[in-house]
Amino acid sequence: MIIDFMYFQILMVVLLVMLFASTFRILREYERGVIFLLGRFHKIKGPGLILVIPFVQQIVRVDLRIITMDIPSQDIISKDNVTVKVNAVLYFKVADPQKAIINIENYLEATSQLAQTTMRSVLGQHELDDILSARDTLNADLQRILDQSTDNWGIKVTAVEIKHVDLDESMIRAIARQAEAERSRRAKVIHATGELEASQQLLEAARMLGKQPEAIQLRYLQTLTEITNDNSKIIVFPLPLEFGKMFQSITEQPLPPTETPSPNEIT
Repeated sequence: MIIDFMYFQILMVVLLVMLFASTFRILREYERGVIFLLGRFHKIKGPGLILVIPFVQQIVRVDLRIITMDIPSQDIISKDNVTVKVNAVLYFKVADPQKAIINIENYLEATSQLAQTTMRSVLGQHELDDILSARDTLNADLQRILDQSTDNWGIKVTAVEIKHVDLDESMIRAIARQAEAERSRRAKVIHATGELEASQQLLEAARMLGKQPEAIQLRYLQTLTEITNDNSKIIVFPLPLEFGKMFQSITEQPLPPTETPSPNEIT
């Protein structure tokens, strides 16, 4: 009997220790406890040391830190009928532990599935150029739509970032040809603009030189120094334009008529 009584005391001590351990809970700063009293929602407790009545109350721990979730690659058909694979990163946190536990069975899985379907729907409304270049706008649209959809679940979506866009090899070559054509067009435009500016400057220089005829002669001499070097045996001397005008005026003058002798003068 004494031995049985000792076993009973030991058993009672173990039960009391287990009861004590299950009664007092410690929640970290980033944790909250959703308390249910006989199956009904009671209150939210934490952080710190909290008291949970065994067999009467149950606790569900909820992490309030920002969760980083990878959105798997999704096959998306853009507005211009181009098939791409896009993956992204989702950042969210639990803003209301009560809604996150009561209104949705598994808020992690639900948020992941909603992010995948929303990304396919939103990106499918844009062309490929927008998906590649306007990522900031697309990220903001995805974040806004997901935040509104998960508000009833007590989830706050803080950011969505598109990580990578996979293109087919043929599409990559087409984009490369497009970029090459665009660069060629820019080069031609720049060359034509340079020619236009040069012609305007030459016209202005011709007007300035035309006001002072002596200036054109100085320009001739400067050109002579530029095209002549020390090793050259040929001397190039520019002929002033006045000489050309003088010869042209001489050639344009009519010849004097020749007098034919009379018959008397011949005899």
